[in-house]
Amino acid sequence: MDTRSSHAWQWIYPPLASHAHGWLDVGDGHQVYWEECGNPLGRPALFVHGGPGAGCTADDRRWFDPQRWRIVLFDQRGAGRSRPLGQLAANTTEHLLRDIDALRLHLRIERWLLFGGSWGATLALAYAERNAERVQALVLRGVFTATAPELRSLYTEHPADLLDAFAARLHGGDASTELAAAQAWLRREHDLMDREDPDARRQAPAPAPPRDADTLLAMARIGVHYARHGFFLSGAQLLIDAARLRSVPGVIVQGERDLVTPPAAARALHHAWPASKLRLVA
Repeated sequence: MDTRSSHAWQWIYPPLASHAHGWLDVGDGHQVYWEECGNPLGRPALFVHGGPGAGCTADDRRWFDPQRWRIVLFDQRGAGRSRPLGQLAANTTEHLLRDIDALRLHLRIERWLLFGGSWGATLALAYAERNAERVQALVLRGVFTATAPELRSLYTEHPADLLDAFAARLHGGDASTELAAAQAWLRREHDLMDREDPDARRQAPAPAPPRDADTLLAMARIGVHYARHGFFLSGAQLLIDAARLRSVPGVIVQGERDLVTPPAAARALHHAWPASKLRLVA
């Protein structure tokens, strides 16, 4: 789920170039792409992208004041510029959490702020619950906690049937069928966002050019891979483990009309995490 806010473009900072980048070997044949921008001496902040499988874009650098923040971005396993593209082996939530901390160590960061939306919020939250002493604060938007009601809302009342059908087409061996399935998978989320606030989306800037076929396939295959496995999370465990965040402040920003990540999850998280502030956006 890559739910970038339709209104956010009005608030973010001007385009920004990275000043450092590289690939971190995290084992299992994976190399994770990372980059830094902003102030090298500023407060460290990690942007966690959505999807799973979406990868980062240049606009994702623009959420932070570049004078104040040392901005770190990375592409999760198999996504974006990470290598190999679309690799599903050794690609689970547990692997991604380890990768985030490996990147922190690689960049010699002691503590950082984590910022993420949708799946990015899920992953940032899971990391913070496991590594509270390494997290200064959290900014989460469009919260998704992978509970059974959320999965049914996203993938109909019979998610296993839908997800198995997509998986069969995405790995069927016929290139045109696979690409059509990938496009259909990604179009589902876009259609949900259009229904959420069509007027605002018409006022937003033109979307980025379509991605190449290999990238589209990688995004869809990783997204279905995670969804078929319940995002490799156990029910409401994220809400239960929110008690570990008693010393971690944070802000939850949630759209009241969000159809991709409905506000019930944000409210439940806020209730379970007393140190958080909830901001509902009409």
